[in-house]
Amino acid sequence: MKVAVEYTAGVRQPAGVGRYTRGITGALARAMATDGPVRGGGSERHRLTLLWAGPATLPLPQGWPGDVRTLRLPLPERWMTVAWQRLRVPFPADTYAGGADIVYAPDFALPPRRRAPGVVTVHDLSYLLFPETHYPPLRRFLEATVPRSIAAAALVFADSEQTRDDVVNHLGTDPAKVVTVLSAPDATFRPMPLDRVRRARERWGVADGPYLVSVGTIQPRKNLPVVFEALRQLPEAVRLVHVGRPGWLCDPIFAALDASGVTHRVQILQGVDDEDLAALYSGAAACVFPSKYEGFGLPAVEAMACGVPVIASHAGSLAEVVQDAGIIVDPDDSSAIATGTRRLMEDAAFRADLVARGFAQASRFRWDDAGAQVLREFKRVAGVG
Repeated sequence: MKVAVEYTAGVRQPAGVGRYTRGITGALARAMATDGPVRGGGSERHRLTLLWAGPATLPLPQGWPGDVRTLRLPLPERWMTVAWQRLRVPFPADTYAGGADIVYAPDFALPPRRRAPGVVTVHDLSYLLFPETHYPPLRRFLEATVPRSIAAAALVFADSEQTRDDVVNHLGTDPAKVVTVLSAPDATFRPMPLDRVRRARERWGVADGPYLVSVGTIQPRKNLPVVFEALRQLPEAVRLVHVGRPGWLCDPIFAALDASGVTHRVQILQGVDDEDLAALYSGAAACVFPSKYEGFGLPAVEAMACGVPVIASHAGSLAEVVQDAGIIVDPDDSSAIATGTRRLMEDAAFRADLVARGFAQASRFRWDDAGAQVLREFKRVAGVG
């Protein structure tokens, strides 16, 4: 079977959808490499072609198993998006890939195809449910592109049952067409030894003492001002280390930080690699994740896999992903975040119980399980076996 993946996010986005694209496509490559020959409609040998629009700011995959090819699209990312999604130029992805039985788009927008069925991943509907938290041009693009991509797709993947329900209920999609495929933490995210935590703290200037960690692009949906308010209610020694770059509509967030009185206790780090991020998770008192909405919430799973208790909001999929392995709060309740933090710092038995529950919960999310599921669905849609 031949699968073409629109892989641009994998070489252009370090976090979020880019991380998902690399994780799910690598897992698919492993599943295809260990699968037997396919007969009855597809080619006898699996082939995976990664289509990407440049310039690449992250490395292309190396050392993936099986027959994996990379092919640069003829235009830069912006113009490729304009051609495919706005002008709808009939430049079929399956034809450019040299033929495909499936064209897969992990980033909301399904490219045109000549014959191959299309599969698209929809990560969340925040642009529809919380439009005020989105950069207006991106919101308008998603409003036009996501429903059209879902309508054109033979199958839709959703990151969680919450996102699946949102796609069905808010966009009127046939439930039989939407399948939940869970994301997963990379193997890098594991408990790090104390010396590794110390080196990461020294490298990034994280002072001695307890700290909370939060992760994500700085944008309204992540709800960081409520963490600043919680920090005001905690002892002066407690700090916040946020890992993520400034994003859209972030000026009011920085204004809230300036007005919070805890600016000197907040560090914002950019460019942290996964090894150091795992170490910063491992050294934290808790990972705080009070988002107003998430389609999945990968940092919560990464933190649990590193042995760090999670304080997360009940919004979107976070309660589904964390379940009883963390402290679930109202996204606007700063006092609940502060209370949870104090209990984690003062009650060793409670903390140990949440750490154990977190390990068990994080173990449910495995890329190889997702890759095997995706391959099964691709075979079903393509009619091969």
